Amino acid sequence: MMTNLKRRGAVALAAVLLAAPITGAQTAPARDIARFVGTWRLVSETTTGMMIYDGLGNMAAQVMPNRVRRKYAAAEPTPEEAKDAITGYLAYFGTYSVDEQTRIVTHHRKANINPGQVGDDVVRAYVFETNDRLVLTPAGSTNKIVWERAR
Repeated sequence: MMTNLKRRGAVALAAVLLAAPITGAQTAPARDIARFVGTWRLVSETTTGMMIYDGLGNMAAQVMPNRVRRKYAAAEPTPEEAKDAITGYLAYFGTYSVDEQTRIVTHHRKANINPGQVGDDVVRAYVFETNDRLVLTPAGSTNKIVWERAR
C-alpha cells in the first residue's frame, strides 16, 4: 500500500514538473517579433501612412503628406506633375529583422521609390506602448513615429 502511494506521488510530481514549462509558455508575454505582424496606420496631423509586417519577415511602408495632389492632365504626367505627385512621398518594401534584446527593428529595403535608397537598411528603436500602438524612433534621432494597428 505504501509503495502504491509513493508511486502515485511520484507520478503526480512528474506530471506537475512536465506541465510547468507548458503552463509558463502559455502565460509568458508574446515575443516582440510576433507583435509586429499586421497592418499599421501612421498617427500624424501632417502625413498619412501605412506599414505592413507579415509573419514571413516581409514588410512594406508608404507615407505621404496630407495635401491635395493634382490629377494628371493626360495619361502621362508632365515633369512638373510627376514631381508634385512624389514630393514628400515615401514608399519601400523588403524584409525586416527584430533584435528583441536591443529593441531594434531593421527594415532591409529591397525596392524604394527613391532609387538611391535601394538596398539600404532603416534602423529604428521600438516600443510597444500597447499591443496596438507602436512607437519607432530612427537611429540617432529623438523623433518619434507613432503607429496604431489597423482594425
